Amino acid sequence: MRFKFPLIFFLMLMTTVIIHSANGQDIQVEEQISISSDPPEKVVINNIYVIGNQKTRKNIILRELNIFKDIQYGWDELIETILTDEKKIFNLQLFNTVEITPLITGEEQIDLLIKVDERRYFIPSVIFELADRNFAEWWTNQNRSFRRVNYGGRFYHNNVGGRNEKLRVVTQFGFTQAFDLLYRFPYIDRNQKHGLSFQVRFQTNKNIAVKSENNRQVFFANEAENVLRRNIQSAISYSYRGSFYNFHFVTLGYNNFRVHEDVLIENPNYFLHGDNVLRNFSASYNYRHDRRNYNSYPTSGALLDLELTRYGLFSFDDFQDWEFSATANRYMEFSNRLHIATGLSVNTFFGQRQPFTSVRGIGYRPYFIRGYEFNVIDGQQTLVHKNSLRFKFLDLNYDISNLVPLQGFTTFPLRLYLSGNFDHGYVNDRNNIPENRRLTNTYLFGYGPGLDLVIFYDIVFRLEYSLNNAGEGGFFFNFNAPF
Repeated sequence: MRFKFPLIFFLMLMTTVIIHSANGQDIQVEEQISISSDPPEKVVINNIYVIGNQKTRKNIILRELNIFKDIQYGWDELIETILTDEKKIFNLQLFNTVEITPLITGEEQIDLLIKVDERRYFIPSVIFELADRNFAEWWTNQNRSFRRVNYGGRFYHNNVGGRNEKLRVVTQFGFTQAFDLLYRFPYIDRNQKHGLSFQVRFQTNKNIAVKSENNRQVFFANEAENVLRRNIQSAISYSYRGSFYNFHFVTLGYNNFRVHEDVLIENPNYFLHGDNVLRNFSASYNYRHDRRNYNSYPTSGALLDLELTRYGLFSFDDFQDWEFSATANRYMEFSNRLHIATGLSVNTFFGQRQPFTSVRGIGYRPYFIRGYEFNVIDGQQTLVHKNSLRFKFLDLNYDISNLVPLQGFTTFPLRLYLSGNFDHGYVNDRNNIPENRRLTNTYLFGYGPGLDLVIFYDIVFRLEYSLNNAGEGGFFFNFNAPF
């Protein structure tokens, strides 16, 4: 612990850097535009051609462009816009690579050639995953039990009709038995601004968390191995995208939770109202401003996400409350290899107490602090500030077309980052529950180095060594980007 205070001082100083937006680079997006002759100062675009889109409709690609035919552009302005538009098209997550090339056809006249390499949209996959909050929870708190594993199958089609529609069907068994159906239309109008999505989910559990004690989840399964919880959820969501980076969502939902009587014996306040069934309608509004260069592992740009939810729309609803959450992330590249990421997340319930099924706090995604992976810190208000300084020391892109003879799986990108991390936050528990007082209503922080591996189609692995302000530390392995 000799280096504890200097390291904290350095990392806290890192978080105070004023971040400004910067253009980033990605291995998937071609950013080198070569012109055989000196370019003109101003140009007019005559034609825009798209090649490589065997499935995707052309208008889905053109929707992301901020440049148009028959309009004059300064050359430098055009090139800057092309680089930005390449990233927007790539973030549709429909293509392996995106390249936009200006072709000079005459004096101050050009055509644009958009070349894309489509991903494989039809993706059946096998489910074999941990049911717990993170790998450390499963490995240590739950003794690496394979009874706490979910298995089954997923079917994804990420471009059903060539219009970027998303279809997801999940059939899952094991620790959590579930069926999930989602269909999303990004655009239902000619101007491509309005969208709809529908989702229904059914799940059952024979082993559930019924409460938290000593800032750890307490799980329960009765001797008869009965199903302890059934949950039916359905939702319909309307989306509006008026500009390139701003999204609005309005969602109406219905939740029906039913638990076994034994659950109420273990925790009489599981649903607060004394019944073993909790039903409620909900409505939410979500605003999202997204200018990240790469959605799965950003290195430049910004994300702002605001959401206000009303639980209980009618007098007969069993749960009535308001919830507000906000996330503000910034990413800045100092060079092609070095960037900083910082993110602030806030969540608050307006009411004094919530059913256990609606509990929030640190330890539940997306609210975490490195070094507290073993813990859950429950409360009504949560504030978390996460920070990473990352250095990319490996950046490779393999051609695997000879090994994998499948269209859409021709390249294997691989990047490896060394990170220095510092997170801090606070959970306010208005009820001041005695068995969880050690970590609630107190300032928390964690820090340490890490390795981030980013591979093949948005897959992220993280290996980190973290220490927290309680002097506890260890190695932690995670399967997704921190933020």
